[in-house]
Amino acid sequence: MNWNGKHFLEKYLPGVETYSQLPDVEIIVADNASADDSLSYLQTTHPNVRIIRSDKNYGFAEGYNRALQQVDADYYVLLNSDVEVTEGWLQPMLNLMLQKPDIAACMPKIRAISDRNYFEYAGAAGGFMDRYGYTFCRGRLFHTVEKDIGQYDSEMEIFWATGACCMIRAELFHETGGFDNAFFAHMEEIDLCWRLKNAGYTVWYTPQSVVFHVGGGMLPQSSPFKTFLNYRNNLLMMYKNLPRKNRKRILYMRIMLDYLSAIHSILRGDVSVLKAVWKAHQGFRKLRGGYSQTDKPYPTCVYQRSVVYQYFVRGSKTFESLASSATFLHKDEPSVRTGF
Repeated sequence: MNWNGKHFLEKYLPGVETYSQLPDVEIIVADNASADDSLSYLQTTHPNVRIIRSDKNYGFAEGYNRALQQVDADYYVLLNSDVEVTEGWLQPMLNLMLQKPDIAACMPKIRAISDRNYFEYAGAAGGFMDRYGYTFCRGRLFHTVEKDIGQYDSEMEIFWATGACCMIRAELFHETGGFDNAFFAHMEEIDLCWRLKNAGYTVWYTPQSVVFHVGGGMLPQSSPFKTFLNYRNNLLMMYKNLPRKNRKRILYMRIMLDYLSAIHSILRGDVSVLKAVWKAHQGFRKLRGGYSQTDKPYPTCVYQRSVVYQYFVRGSKTFESLASSATFLHKDEPSVRTGF
């Protein structure tokens, strides 16, 4: 996916061409109506790369949905334009999908281009979620990012695979409705993974595949619009996918935690978060009536305590410390746990 990212294409597309030499691999750039000269650059410098053009910027979610309707493949590999791939990056993900038919999607290890010894914020070593809908990763809790010292070098089932780089079965992508267009960007891949899990499939991480991510290439972490999307889309995701019997209580708790987060930011002199949270909650209320709801229980890999409490009160700064403090929900466990 590309939007005004010629500088990223210049840096990272040659590596994608060099290191994606598997049979029947087609490299496609889905362009979201870029206003820079991305398209002329591609046509001149990378004539073998197929271009799918959008007539306007549909965002990450609808942009991918429209593009993938025009792609005939068994597997899709979603890749941000600000990702640097490495030799052999594709094969481990494909092997995993071939070995385990119940896997709907998988992702590689993602490290940061800014400091290659550290994990990258948007994905790290696999995505998870707590029971209040807060998302985190093996290797990243909130803004604490771990150094990669091999502590997460085991393949495992995860809750979500990052949209920055993941492989997904094409048939299942379309069967489950693809990304939610209303999300525009942010958390659409987590929502999709939740729906895939509710349909009986799993999502996995493989450390044998490694890529490096710039992160914040389209919207920086400080963007008020990004903050708005994250808060609004998280509420929409939970409203759609939470078990019906838990939904009201969990949503009320989450809304309260959102405002506590905004108050914390105000105390640090930043009122923009409060504005974003208010707009996000208004946006959620406007959109929620258009969604059906589910009676599915929590799927696998949900952390059954509050990651907010564990991180800010208990001082748990790593995934390993979380894993030692509470269990993760699996198929043979009850759907609700008590306590923080």
